[in-house]
Amino acid sequence: MEGKTALVTGAAGGIGEAVVRALGEREVKVAAVDKDGDRLRETVSKLTADGLHVEAFVGDVTSSADVEKVVDDVERRLGPLDFLVNAAGVLRLSEARKLTDADWSFTFAVNTSGVFFVSRAVVNRMVERRRGAIVTVASNAASTARVEMAAYAASKAAATMFTKCLGLEVAKYGIRCNLVAPGSTETPMLSGMWKDADVARAASIQGVASAYRVGIPLQRLAHPDHVAQAVVFLLSDQASHITMHDLTVDGGAALGA
Repeated sequence: MEGKTALVTGAAGGIGEAVVRALGEREVKVAAVDKDGDRLRETVSKLTADGLHVEAFVGDVTSSADVEKVVDDVERRLGPLDFLVNAAGVLRLSEARKLTDADWSFTFAVNTSGVFFVSRAVVNRMVERRRGAIVTVASNAASTARVEMAAYAASKAAATMFTKCLGLEVAKYGIRCNLVAPGSTETPMLSGMWKDADVARAASIQGVASAYRVGIPLQRLAHPDHVAQAVVFLLSDQASHITMHDLTVDGGAALGA
């Protein structure tokens, strides 16, 4: 992977930041993209201090015009993109019947339209070069119903099928499109759901019968690096004959579904 170029969305923290670091450690030039400019620059400063070739690009994945501009800037400054990782994501918790229009629209704008806008912008450039690999970070909730997660689960399911359809269409150009589906992972998104961290962590691991949710058979939450390593594998030449695959990284929480 040395010397190749990647674009990672949602790069200011959590799984996105872990992916940027994992790629940078393999001497990939990484364009770190996030809407939160202050947090992004702070993250990139840490990574560059560690000797990684990472540059910050502030951009909003919910705006197709902004996405096109960012991708143009990335390719002008870093060169043609070899890899794309769609890691930007948001979560709004609510019972399905109580979701607001704003909650629903915002969730799909980031988790689904964002994947569409960025993938379209990048893959149209990859097609001309007849090479490239894309990984979308989805969720095990895309295939497993969760209480109060209807918008999130539906948006991730849509992003999952979009990525697979895209992969089918661009395979003839030598472009691979895969997914990584995390479960409960130690990120700000997860901790933001918790009122009592110790109780919530134990519930995630042991399961919650009243929410029809099994626990995690491996008896631990994932670390962002667990997800990042799966992303790197699917981007790498080790996965050169894998496309349209959905790799679940959840400690067995979805029972292999």
